[in-house]
Amino acid sequence: MATTPATAQEPPISPALTRERRRLHTKLKLATQIGQGIDGYIIGGIGMAMAALTTDLHLSTLMEGLVGASPLIGIFVGGPLFGRLADRFGRRPVFLVDMLVFLVGSVLQFFVTDGLQLFLIRLLMGVAIGGEYAIGAPLLSEYAPRQGRGRLLASLEISWYLGYALATVVGALFAEVDGGWRWSLASSAVIALVCVALRGGIPESARWLLSKGRRDEAEALIHKYGIEVDVEAELDERTQADREGFRALFSRRHLRSTVFASVFWAALVLPYFAIGTFWTQVFEALNMGDNATAALLVYSFTAVAGVTAGCLVVDRIGRRRLLIPPFWITAGCLALVAVWPTSTPVIVGGFLFFIFLNAASSALTAVYPLEVFPTSLRTTGVGFATAMSRVGAAIGTFLLPMGLDRFGVEFVLLVGAGVLAVGGLVSQFLAPETTDLDLARAARKAREV
Repeated sequence: MATTPATAQEPPISPALTRERRRLHTKLKLATQIGQGIDGYIIGGIGMAMAALTTDLHLSTLMEGLVGASPLIGIFVGGPLFGRLADRFGRRPVFLVDMLVFLVGSVLQFFVTDGLQLFLIRLLMGVAIGGEYAIGAPLLSEYAPRQGRGRLLASLEISWYLGYALATVVGALFAEVDGGWRWSLASSAVIALVCVALRGGIPESARWLLSKGRRDEAEALIHKYGIEVDVEAELDERTQADREGFRALFSRRHLRSTVFASVFWAALVLPYFAIGTFWTQVFEALNMGDNATAALLVYSFTAVAGVTAGCLVVDRIGRRRLLIPPFWITAGCLALVAVWPTSTPVIVGGFLFFIFLNAASSALTAVYPLEVFPTSLRTTGVGFATAMSRVGAAIGTFLLPMGLDRFGVEFVLLVGAGVLAVGGLVSQFLAPETTDLDLARAARKAREV
């Protein structure tokens, strides 16, 4: 069967059906974009609220750290959990339930009376964030056309940054209000409520229905909403993954995709989050502590510019070119700063190139993982890769201050360069070129690299 649902023998599509298709595609894009934005909003909002809530709730240093880290812990659990549920029971119910968790958690934050309650609530919200990574982009990809799919999916990363920035603005507005941190944290409920309304009318994924052998239902959706699907390729891709569960990720058939998605994602985010979290300490170690605050602002805006650039070129230059050369260049940038840590031009130039290119490649974290797994295993695979990426980020963030203290900034930067080089090496051998391929054919190509 052709990849497009329409044939020359079919009657013209009525204006009413065309409008229905456009409404669905618009709702799905908005529901996914807002979902990604609320992830950034929830993680970013705690920064502005932390000082006030620490005083009001009398948090210990330990509890303050736990509250701050709770979403990251939840992501580690939520990615694999929601990903597996979406492959087992369908995209639509998980897509809706995940946002309901955001809504409930957002409201409950307003009523907390101690640090433990806030930790548990934000831990649950972190589980939902992990679920959003596992289900949002994959569902959007299963409705997206082959051409332009990369740009559409990569734009989700821009939504994350915008959500993070919006949370900072809202937190600043409530900073001088008595108990304002409660309002700023709970304000995510407004966004979640809008998203729940959008997600309520979204139908099941036709690709998921095909993965379950429900061809008639799938083809009805394909025709109704004009979805580009290679039906025969999807049916050929049906595997035993549904019964095997997580074990399928490590089978001979899918291990290559699992390793690639997990390693490239972790290698991208480990140095970025580690250096970004301890930017002040890194700059002080480089004898540039007086410029740390200004540098952090430049760091953030450069990252936004980078991920935007990645979004714009991902379908033009291809996945491999956006991933592999930047890995090697950014590794060289950090190594260069490590070798010449007293040269201001080298430090500034090296970090700017690192941040910009690393963020540009990070646009692929919303693209590559869901392209290298078949529909029957897509959200499970994306959820697992999400968890592994956060393990990498957590390890790097945890070890960086100790590395600075014991071995110095040069050693830390060389380790970061080494991590990026590993990502480049793994990608060189395992990254498929999936640009403009149907999802089923992209997953097949990933196994053949």
